[in-house]
Amino acid sequence: MCGRFSLETNWTEMVRQFALRSNVDRGPALAPRLNIAPTQPILMVGELGGQERNALLVRWGFLPTWVEDPKDFPLIINARSETAISKPSFRHAMRHRRALIPVSGFYEWQRFGKGQPSQPYYVRPRDDGIIAFGALMETWTEPGGTEMDTGCIITTAANDSFAPIHHRLPLVIQPKDFDRWLDCRTQEPRDVADLMVPVQDDFFEAIPVGKAVNKVANDARAIQTRVEPMTDDGKAPEAAEQQLSMF
Repeated sequence: MCGRFSLETNWTEMVRQFALRSNVDRGPALAPRLNIAPTQPILMVGELGGQERNALLVRWGFLPTWVEDPKDFPLIINARSETAISKPSFRHAMRHRRALIPVSGFYEWQRFGKGQPSQPYYVRPRDDGIIAFGALMETWTEPGGTEMDTGCIITTAANDSFAPIHHRLPLVIQPKDFDRWLDCRTQEPRDVADLMVPVQDDFFEAIPVGKAVNKVANDARAIQTRVEPMTDDGKAPEAAEQQLSMF
C-alpha cells in the first residue's frame, strides 16, 4: 500500500507538467509537504465532467457516493488495480473520475518478524522531478447537502526491485499516457487497463530513513535523511554487531 508521500513543486511547474488548462493564473502557493498522510487534503489533477484539465484539493480517503455515514465506512486510501474496474466501491470512479496525484516521492515500511520494528524507506524517482500516481476521485454528499471531494491512490503488484520492501507499489502513469488515463469520455476502464501495471524496475530508488517519519507531525527535511538500514531480523546494524561480538 501507499500511506504517506511528499510533494515539492510550485504552481508554474504544475501548470507546465500537467498541461492544466483551467484557472491556471489563480493557482495556490504550494509549500513543500514532506509527510502527507491520509485524511489530509491532497492535490489531484483531473478532467471532471468533460471539463478542462484542472487541479483541486481532495480529501485523501475515498468515499463512494452511496456511503451514508463515513464513520461506518473504512478509510480507503488505496485501490487495487486488479479489482478497481469490477469492485462496486470503485466502479463508478473508474468509469467517470480517473485522476492523477502529483508526487515527489513516497514512504514505505519494510516489515520484519512479528513484534519486530519496521524499516521506513523514502522512495523517489531516480531522475528526481514530479511524477504522477494513478488515482480515483469521487464527490461524496452528506445528508445535509454539503459536498466533499475524496480520492485514493491505485496500487499494483510490486516490481522485482521493490518486492523485498513491500508487495504493493503505487501505480505510476507516464506523461505520454496522461491524456488517455484522464479521458473518461472516450476511454472506458477496459481501454486503460493496460496502463495499470508495475512501473519498470529501475524507475525508483529506495532510501532507508529514520523513525521520525512515523509521526505525521514531523514534516521537516530531516525525515528524508539516509540512515543505515536495519538487518533482516529487524535490528539496527549497531545492535546486530553488538550481539555478534558476544559470540
